[in-house]
Amino acid sequence: MALLSGGRFRELLKKYGKVALGVHFSVSAASITGLYVAIKNNVDVESLLDKLHMGGVSSKDQADDQVVFEETVNRPSEEVVEKEKTRNRTAELAASSGGALALAVLCNKALFPIRVPITVALTPPVARFLARRKIIKNGV
Repeated sequence: MALLSGGRFRELLKKYGKVALGVHFSVSAASITGLYVAIKNNVDVESLLDKLHMGGVSSKDQADDQVVFEETVNRPSEEVVEKEKTRNRTAELAASSGGALALAVLCNKALFPIRVPITVALTPPVARFLARRKIIKNGV
């Protein structure tokens, strides 16, 4: 599918040129913006990518990193109570310096196979619209 989409994308660039690039960059900008907003609102992007089978870091590979034990002590004479809490790596990365935007760009790169078909589907109607409005010269 990726090879097929890549070939179609190259044909699209030859046929529509600047319009195809504009549509592709617009789709990418919308994707990065949506991912950035989702990350800033503490959406666990890693689990979403795992559900789509696109995760770069699989939770199965790092099973020991998934659970963090938190110790709380009520009184010095009582036993230590352990609470099990799942670890949100997305929140940890977003909290680091420049992490939210960097994570949004990385997720955008991971979603390239999804963005290409969207670009291929949107470019011809956008080019026709621009040609009808006489914004571009060539009648596609």
